[in-house]
Amino acid sequence: MSPLARLQQAWHRFRQSLKSRLMVLFLVLALAAAGLLLVSLQRALKVGWEAYARAFTADYVDRLAAEIGTPPDVERARALAKRLPIALRIDGPSVRFDSRAESSRTYDDTHDDRYPKGDWGLTRTLADGHVLSVRLAAPPQDQRKRWLGWIALSVLLLLTLLAYLAVRRLLKPLDAIGAGVGAYTAGRFDQPIAAFATHGRLRDDELGALAQRIDGMAQSLASMLQAKRTLLLAISHELRSPLTRARLHAELLDESPEREALLRELADMRDLIATLLESERLQQGHTALQSTPLDLAALLQRVAAEEGLALEMNVPHRRVQIDETRLRLMLRNLVSNARRHAAEATQPPNLFLHAQADNRWALGVRDHGAGVAEDQLARLGEPFHRPDAARTRSAGGVGLGLHLCRQVAQAHGGVLRIRNASPGLEVAMVWMPAVLTADSPR
Repeated sequence: MSPLARLQQAWHRFRQSLKSRLMVLFLVLALAAAGLLLVSLQRALKVGWEAYARAFTADYVDRLAAEIGTPPDVERARALAKRLPIALRIDGPSVRFDSRAESSRTYDDTHDDRYPKGDWGLTRTLADGHVLSVRLAAPPQDQRKRWLGWIALSVLLLLTLLAYLAVRRLLKPLDAIGAGVGAYTAGRFDQPIAAFATHGRLRDDELGALAQRIDGMAQSLASMLQAKRTLLLAISHELRSPLTRARLHAELLDESPEREALLRELADMRDLIATLLESERLQQGHTALQSTPLDLAALLQRVAAEEGLALEMNVPHRRVQIDETRLRLMLRNLVSNARRHAAEATQPPNLFLHAQADNRWALGVRDHGAGVAEDQLARLGEPFHRPDAARTRSAGGVGLGLHLCRQVAQAHGGVLRIRNASPGLEVAMVWMPAVLTADSPR
C-alpha cells in the first residue's frame, strides 16, 4: 500500500472515530485556552507593573545616572553591569558603551538577536548630551530553567492522555451498541446489547438508555418477524394437502397438452412451497443444519460428473463439517440458475472450490453469459427479486433460488458472494470451513 493510500486510510479512520475527533477538539481547546491565558496574564502584568512601578524605576535610573557621572565613566558603568542584573548602554559624542559587548567600542545592535534594535526599557539624557539606556539583563544560559518547559509539555500530554481515557470510558457503550446492532442486522435477536458490554452490563446514562430503546425496537421487530414466519409456515403447510389432492386429480385426467401443463404448474407450486418451508427453517441459522464430516472435494467431483460441469479446485481432499443436504441444494440452485440465464453461452458453467488468502474457502458456480448490471448485484439474493425482463417466470424460477443459497451460506457462518466475472456471473459461498484432522471425532 502506498504512503498516500495509508494516509487516506488513516484520515478515513479518524473521520469515522468519534473518540479521536473529541480528543483533537479537547486538545485544541486546551492549547487555545492556555495560550490565551498566558498572553492575557503577560499583558495584564506588563501593563499593571509598568504603571505601578514607573516611579520606582525612574528614580532608580536617576541614581544609576548619578553614579556613572557626567561625562559617563565607562569603568563605573562596567562595574555596575557586572554587579547588577542589568544591561547598560551609553551613546554620545565621546563615549559609546554597551555592557553586552566584550569591550568598550561602537556596538552593533544586529549582533545579538535577543534584544531587538532600539528595545531598551528606560533612558536618561545626561547633561553633556550622552544617552543612558537601562534594561534588565537576560539570565545566563546555565541559569535558564529550560526543563520547566519540558515539564509543562509533559503535564499537558499527561492531561491529554487522561482526557482520552476518560472519553474512551464514557463512549465505551458505543462498542456494545454497534456489536448488538450488527447482531440484530444479521437476524440474531437472542442477545440484548448489554450482553456485548464489559461484564454484561451497561452504565445507567444516556447511552445505556439508548441501548435499552434499541433493544426494545429489536424485540418488536423480532416479534413481527416471528409472526410473519409462523403465518407463512402455517399457510405453506395448509397448502400442501389441497395441492396433493389437485395433483392426484390431474393424474387421473386423460393424456393431453392441458394435463401436462397443469401438472407442470402444480409441480412449480410444490417446489415453491418446499422452498419457502426450507427458507423459513434456515432462518434459525446454524441450529437448522445437520452437519456431518464430509470429503468436500470428493463430493464436488461427483456433482461435476453428474451435471457435466468443469471443476476447478485448489484445496486438498480434507474432511470438513458441513450439511451435505443443504450443500447439494445450494449447488443445484446455482447450477440451474447458471444454465437458465446463460443458455446462449458457448461454454458450460464451471464448478469451483478455491482457498483464499484469508484461509476462507469459496465454493460456487460461474457461468459465461451476459452477467448482471452492476446496480443490480446488491439486490440479487433478495426473495422474489428478478433483476431484468429476461429473468421472468417464463424463463423459470420465482426469485427464491439465490435467496435460499444465501441462507445456506449464512447458516454455515459465511456469505454469498455475487459478482460479475466478465464474462458471466460468479456466485459462491465464502466461509471458514471446520476442517477435521485425522484424530478429530467423527
